[in-house]
Amino acid sequence: MFFDFSFGIIGVLIVLIALLAASIRVLREYERGVVFQLGRFWGVKGPGLIILIPVLQQMVRVDLRTVVLDVPTQDVISRDNVSVKVNAVLYFRVVDPEKAIIQVANFFEATSQLAQTTLRSVLGKHELDDMLAERERLNLDIQQVLDAQTDAWGIKVANVEIKHVDLDESMVRAIARQAEAERERRAKVIHAEGELQASEKLMQAAHVLSQQSGAMQLRYMQTLSNIAGNNSSTIVFPLPLELLTGIADAATRSRNTPPAT
Repeated sequence: MFFDFSFGIIGVLIVLIALLAASIRVLREYERGVVFQLGRFWGVKGPGLIILIPVLQQMVRVDLRTVVLDVPTQDVISRDNVSVKVNAVLYFRVVDPEKAIIQVANFFEATSQLAQTTLRSVLGKHELDDMLAERERLNLDIQQVLDAQTDAWGIKVANVEIKHVDLDESMVRAIARQAEAERERRAKVIHAEGELQASEKLMQAAHVLSQQSGAMQLRYMQTLSNIAGNNSSTIVFPLPLELLTGIADAATRSRNTPPAT
């Protein structure tokens, strides 16, 4: 009889220890516990030591850390009817554990599916050039759309980054030809602008030389000095018309001047 009583006490102690162990939960700093009592929402607890009423209360753990979600590659048709493959990365976190557990069955899967559909819908409204050159603006547009729709789930989308925009080979060659044509156009424009500036400077120089009679002679003498510095053995150069005119005028004056008596 004594042994039966002892075994009974030991059995009760074991049950009490099991119930105590089942009622104690420890939540880390980045965790919260959504507690339900008899199926109804009772409160959000944590972090630290949490004591639950066995059988009556149940708890669901929620991680509040930022989650990095790799959005799978999506086939997108741009507004100018170009088919591309785009993938992205999504950063989000739970800000309201109650909504994340009650309002949606699986907030991680729901956010992933919503990110895929939003990526296709937003990028489909833009042309290919926008996808390649204005990624920052597109990232912001996608982030704002996702953040507005996931707010009811207690989710905060912090950032969205488009990782790759893949094109087929024919489109890559077409873009390469377009870029080459653009470079040639810019080179021709720069060359034409240089010719225009040079012609304007030559016109200004010609205008200055025409107004100063001695300036042309100085320029001629400078040219002769530069030619003389070369290693050429034979130099042929024309005489300026002004110099010949001056010589003819001097000869005429000497003939018309009477000899001194």
